[in-house]
Amino acid sequence: MTDRITELEMHAASQERTVDELSDEVFRLSKQVAELEKQMKRIIDSIDKTEVKPLSEETPPPHY
Repeated sequence: MTDRITELEMHAASQERTVDELSDEVFRLSKQVAELEKQMKRIIDSIDKTEVKPLSEETPPPHY
């Protein structure tokens, strides 16, 4: 019976360690996602500020 309890305690400790590792990974990934969202917002804002003329108003390149 004691061996079985020891085995269960070891198994529980292993699962706890795995949960802690996964929690750390989720935290790291959530920070990375937040940073990527900030970068994407900056890119979108930059694109929105870029003025694109309609093709009819564009000056043709010099070789035309």
